[in-house]
Amino acid sequence: MAKLTVFYKFKAIETYPLENGIVYLGRDEIMGVAINKLGVASAHAAVIVRGDLAFAHHLSDNFPLIVNREKIKECDLHNNDMISVGQYDIIYNTADNLAELEKPSVTDVRQNSGEAIVFSKACLDLKLDGDTHAMPVARLQMLNGNHIGKIIQLKKRMMPLGVNGTGMVMIVRKKEGYYVSVLENKGPMAVNDVPLESRVVKLENNDIITVNMANLQFFTE
Repeated sequence: MAKLTVFYKFKAIETYPLENGIVYLGRDEIMGVAINKLGVASAHAAVIVRGDLAFAHHLSDNFPLIVNREKIKECDLHNNDMISVGQYDIIYNTADNLAELEKPSVTDVRQNSGEAIVFSKACLDLKLDGDTHAMPVARLQMLNGNHIGKIIQLKKRMMPLGVNGTGMVMIVRKKEGYYVSVLENKGPMAVNDVPLESRVVKLENNDIITVNMANLQFFTE
């Protein structure tokens, strides 16, 4: 199974097994790989795993993402590639035995394969860990665009919405309720016409979420 191992000053701190889906890296405690240090954005990067393929995607305009010592927006990941976040190095490794893992020398950066996180069923159905809280069923209804009227059930604890490169938000389910915040701050991002910017907003029944040109109404049963 693939994994991410966090290093600080050449010492391994923690290893995170990867399954199909998205793992978010950042300073916020809701991130799958949380690094609460200066130099790390609240939502810094995402690692997307689809079968045998894995991709790194940059999420913050103000904090760079370095893969194999080169700044990237998105690239595919291969065994022993090194993701640098602040002063931490995170190794993507596909070895079956953790004993095989060691902090590697830098390899050439691989070019991305054209994969993108998109506002589609393929993205929304990705499996995410940590679904432990019993909450009322929540849904989003499209209010405009080609899919007007479509209803999306929020089945996962963390759900990204938007299009890679044009702006994204993330809805997170906690025991206190559902919260939305910006992942990629491009284009209009708002709740009830109030810009999200750096805020984390708790969603209330019938709130309207704007992601670029898409408007979605949040409601619970």
